[in-house]
Amino acid sequence: QQVRHVDRQIYNRQQYAHFDSDVGKYVADTPLGELQAEYRNNNTELLEQRMNEVDTYCRHNYEIVE
Repeated sequence: QQVRHVDRQIYNRQQYAHFDSDVGKYVADTPLGELQAEYRNNNTELLEQRMNEVDTYCRHNYEIVE
């Protein structure tokens, strides 16, 4: 099963960046998010952790719902 993990970064009710497991990195949604996305994408340990969350949380919870 293909399962997708999205981690949204929000400030003052505006999403400025998000992580998408289909893309494999953080994506900026606003100019403010460009610096944050670049900073987080340079942190390989964080990216690896986010990708592992797909199997740890998302896939596990998806199987429970089925």
